[in-house]
Amino acid sequence: MLRRLSVRDIVLIDTLDLEFEPGLGAMTGETGAGKSILLDALGAALGSRVAGALVRAGAANGTATAEFDVTSGHTAWDWLREQGYDIEDETLILRRVIGKEGRSRAFINDQPASVSALRTLGSMLVEIHGQFDDRSLTNPAAHGFLLDAYAGLDGDVTKLRKLHAAWRSAEKALVAGRTEIEDARNDAEYVRHSVEELEKLAPENDEEARLDAERRSMQRAVSIAEDVANAAQALGSKGAEGRLAEAVRWLDTAAPKADGRLDAALAALDRTMSEMSEAIGEVDSALEALSVDPNVLEQIEERLFALRGLARKHRMSVTDLATLRTKMNERLSFIEAGEERLAELEQSARDAHSAYLKKARALSAARHKAGGALDKAVMKELPPLKLERAKFRTEITVDENNGTSDGIDRVSFTVATNPGSPFGAIDKTASGGELSRFLLALKVCLVNNANDKTTIIFDEIDRGVGGATAAAIGMRLRRLGDAGQALVITHAPQVAAEASRHWRIKKAVTKQEGQDITTTRVAVLSEKERVAELARMLAGETITKEARDAARSLLKKVPAA
Repeated sequence: MLRRLSVRDIVLIDTLDLEFEPGLGAMTGETGAGKSILLDALGAALGSRVAGALVRAGAANGTATAEFDVTSGHTAWDWLREQGYDIEDETLILRRVIGKEGRSRAFINDQPASVSALRTLGSMLVEIHGQFDDRSLTNPAAHGFLLDAYAGLDGDVTKLRKLHAAWRSAEKALVAGRTEIEDARNDAEYVRHSVEELEKLAPENDEEARLDAERRSMQRAVSIAEDVANAAQALGSKGAEGRLAEAVRWLDTAAPKADGRLDAALAALDRTMSEMSEAIGEVDSALEALSVDPNVLEQIEERLFALRGLARKHRMSVTDLATLRTKMNERLSFIEAGEERLAELEQSARDAHSAYLKKARALSAARHKAGGALDKAVMKELPPLKLERAKFRTEITVDENNGTSDGIDRVSFTVATNPGSPFGAIDKTASGGELSRFLLALKVCLVNNANDKTTIIFDEIDRGVGGATAAAIGMRLRRLGDAGQALVITHAPQVAAEASRHWRIKKAVTKQEGQDITTTRVAVLSEKERVAELARMLAGETITKEARDAARSLLKKVPAA
C-alpha cells in the first residue's frame, strides 16, 4: 500500500508531502491545476521514463519518493532477495532523482538501483490505469495469470511448472544421450582397440614411479657390484691372507729366541688377520646383495617403455592411464548398452511429458470453467457502467503441441462493444472511456482473488459520463478501495463523494523577487471543505445553496454497489 509521496522541484511543485491510507482516495481540481504532474512524479518514482523538462525551473534537479507498506508474503520481497537487496522490514522506499539534462538516479531503500529495477518493482506495487496503460490489464501476457488468481489456481500452476521442468529435463537428457550414443558408435572401433591395449598392459596407479625407482636402483647396483667384485678378486687372488699367515708362522718360530721383541708384532698381525678375514666376508656379502638378475632389469625396462609409449599415444601422463582404462571400459559398456539406455531415456521423456500433459489438461479444464464464471461476473458489472450493449468474453486457445511452464492455454480478455460486432482484444476494441470502464469492471471482479495487493490508480476514468454512470463508477472504485487501496483523479462529484479521503489540487501564484511564480498545491479536505469542493464540481465557480445541498446529499448516500 502506498503510504507517502514526497515531491521536490517537479514542474510546478516545489515541495509536496502526501500521506495515504487504505480505502478510496479522490483527487479533484480544475483542469490544468496540475493533477497530471502528480502522476508524472509518481511515475518517475516507479521507474517510468523521464525528461529534464520535469525539473522545476531554477532547480538543479527534481526528486520523487514513494513509500510503501508491503506485507511479508508479497512477491516483491522474493524479487528483491533474488536481486541481492538486503532489505528486512515491511517498508519499501522508491526514489528517483532527475537532473536538468534528463539523466536520473534510482534508489530502493536508499540502495542504488537501476531504473529498470525500479520499474519492475514499481509494477508489483502500483497499477495505473490511464496514461500508463503498459501497467494495466491491457497486457495480454498477464491475462492468464489474472485468470489463475481469480480461480485460485496458483498452487496448481506451481505444480505444473515443476512437471514442465521435469519434462524439459528429461527431453534434454534424451537429446544429450542420443548425441553421446551416436558419437560413441562412431568411435566404437577406436574404443575397442584402446580397451584391448589398456587391458593387456593393465596400468596401475603410481606404477611409473615405482618401476623407475626399481630400475634406477638396479642400474646403480650393477655399477657398484663391478667395483666390489674387483675388490674381492684383489683380496683373494693376491693371497694377502696367506702371506700374513706365513709371516705369523715364521715369527712364531723365532719369538722364543727374541726375548719378547716380536710379541707386539705378532699381536698386530693377529689383529690384522682377523680384520682381513672380516673385510673379505663383508665384501663377499655386499657382492651377493648387489647381484642383479639381468632378465628382471630387462623386464622392468620393457614395462616402463611400454607404459610411456602408450601414454604418448594418448597424449597424457603415465599416471592418467589407469583412469583412462576405467573410462574406456565405461565408454565401451555404454556403446554396447546404447540401445537399452536410449530406450530408457525415451521412456522417461514420454512419462514426464504424459504427467505434464495430464496436469495441463486438468488445469485447462479448470481455466475454462473459471473463464465462464469470470465472464458472467464481468457482464453483471457492465450495465451500471453504461456498457449494457457490450459483451466480455475470456477466450482460451488450447495448444498441446506447444505447452509451456504455464500450461497449454493462451488466455485473452476480449470484448464486443456493440451487438453484432466481433470480439476483439480489450485494448484494441474499446474506446478510451469504454476501456477504462471495462477495466474497472474486470478489476472489481478480480481484486478479491489477487495474491499480491497493489495500489490501483485510475486517471479520469469518468471521462464522458455523468449521473448514474458516474455514481456506479464511484461505487465500484469504493469496492476496490475497501479491498486494499485505490486512488482516482476525477472530475465527477459522484465519484469523489465515494472516497474516504479527498484532496484538492490547485495552482497558486506568489511573488518571489518581484516575479509571479506559479506552484501546484495539494490539500487534504475536511468535511466542510469537501462539501464546498463537491458543490464547485456540481455548479462551477458560482456555488449555490442548491449545489451545497446536493453535495451534502452525495456525501450522505452510501448505496450498495
